[in-house]
Amino acid sequence: MLPWRRRLLRPLAVLALAAATLVPTGSAQAATAPHSGWNNWSCKPSAEHPRPVVLVHGTFGNSVDNWLGFAPYLVNRGYCVYSLDYGQLPNVPLFNGIGPIDKSAGQLDVFVDKVLASTGAAKTDIVGHSQGGMMPNYYLKFLGGAAKVNALVGLAPDNHGTTLLGLTQLLPYFPGAGDLINSATPGLADQVAGSPFVTKLNAGGDTVPGVHYTVIATRYDEVVTPYRSQFLDGANVHNVLLQDLCALDLSEHVAIGLTDRIAWHEAANALDPQHAQRTTCASVFA
Repeated sequence: MLPWRRRLLRPLAVLALAAATLVPTGSAQAATAPHSGWNNWSCKPSAEHPRPVVLVHGTFGNSVDNWLGFAPYLVNRGYCVYSLDYGQLPNVPLFNGIGPIDKSAGQLDVFVDKVLASTGAAKTDIVGHSQGGMMPNYYLKFLGGAAKVNALVGLAPDNHGTTLLGLTQLLPYFPGAGDLINSATPGLADQVAGSPFVTKLNAGGDTVPGVHYTVIATRYDEVVTPYRSQFLDGANVHNVLLQDLCALDLSEHVAIGLTDRIAWHEAANALDPQHAQRTTCASVFA
């Protein structure tokens, strides 16, 4: 490879590798999710849990691998649970969450309508990991989603973009790198702090009226940095740092969505605040 091409590709490789840590590699689709668990289109919400829950995976993720732990956790608690694949690019068929985020929000819009039609519910709740916790806010603010969503719970969401530990600040030193990232994986470019997408998303305030927001972050997040940039500002926001609930919790960006039962417990509290129970280190046994 020519030296100048290697210099151009290096920042892209850094971003891709960081994003690829979000979930295990896989090409499973929503259709293969266990119908005895989630994506059960015959499920009808109960009086205890009247709203279905839509799960939104992170960058490079998919509707199954991202939720192998959390989806059954909710199903076992009586929720109707659904997950979608979004953000595909025709030239990169094996990965999701890498297309333009505004287009991905349009896919979420269609999926939420399908869930509401199937369940007969008036509104849904959304839980997302990483990009999946941020992208739905575009749906809420610009695509009419606020009328269809009661709560948005973000697990390590990049609500204000990410510097990827400052690595994205190197892009100006590699002429053409930004254009390359934008054309190859626009979903990554959209997530860079200060990008046109992030600027538009947060213009006029972080939230919209009528939706309850919960952000669950970890101080050990190595992908969405600085970690406090995940928090939202608004009267209808509950920002949570895992280590304030359990100082022993060492979860980083991946584990908070895949395996962290303390994060799951706090997310369940956000979905059913009237029956919330205090989240502590002992919540891993709940």
